[in-house]
Amino acid sequence: MSKKVFVMVLAVFLAAVSAGAKDIGGVSLPDSLTVGKTQLTLNGAGLRKKVFIKVYAGGLYLTQKSKDAGKIVSADEAMAIRMHFIYDGVSADKLIAAWNEGFENATAGNIAPIKKEADAFNAFFTEEAKKGDIYDIVYVPGEGVSVYIKGNLKDTLKGLEFKKAVFGIWLGEKPADKDLKNGMLGE
Repeated sequence: MSKKVFVMVLAVFLAAVSAGAKDIGGVSLPDSLTVGKTQLTLNGAGLRKKVFIKVYAGGLYLTQKSKDAGKIVSADEAMAIRMHFIYDGVSADKLIAAWNEGFENATAGNIAPIKKEADAFNAFFTEEAKKGDIYDIVYVPGEGVSVYIKGNLKDTLKGLEFKKAVFGIWLGEKPADKDLKNGMLGE
């Protein structure tokens, strides 16, 4: 009987390993995402917390793993950030306020060069984020930053400088959440 239990436990473990997901904050982030024809690998993941509340699990996906935040932000390479909401009920106003603070921090207060794109980005967020919602922020060189909310493409905003500002929200010198940044960098 114990051999049978061991085999069952081993089978469950192998299934979990082969499923290719990282569990964080009670949700699963896939080990990889496909962007166009490019396969991205989960670089790292963490939790976005506000005070003591877990807001979302965030994962950073890159073509090659890296711990260098500056190089990642500056790179003109395919990459993505997945936000899997844990908290039920983040208002659109709170999301937009967080994006605006992030853009200010990522651009050292010089938001003017990306203001048009930042305003268009903010306009995508019209609904409350609910528990289980998945938002993907995807950058493809030559195309721009695409925003997917619950699997639906909102639009794509062009420009490498805007991409740097968006990814700087999580990975810049003044990130939204230092622990989340460290998690995304695999630390």
